[in-house]
Amino acid sequence: MSKAAKSAAKSGQTVTITQTGSPIGRQEYQRKTLIGLGLNKLRSTRTLEDTPSVRGMIESVKHLLKVEG
Repeated sequence: MSKAAKSAAKSGQTVTITQTGSPIGRQEYQRKTLIGLGLNKLRSTRTLEDTPSVRGMIESVKHLLKVEG
């Protein structure tokens, strides 16, 4: 675990994401990234730890998500 990830876990920082776009017709990696984030239906919401790996996943499918926090 990286130093930034450890500090985020200790401080309890979270990010809330909501799926706003459909994975139909998207590339395979984008569908798998949504599943990795725990999203599988439109308007489903998850609250996750704000770590660099989660931020990277969000960045790759940001056009399908609404991010808060």
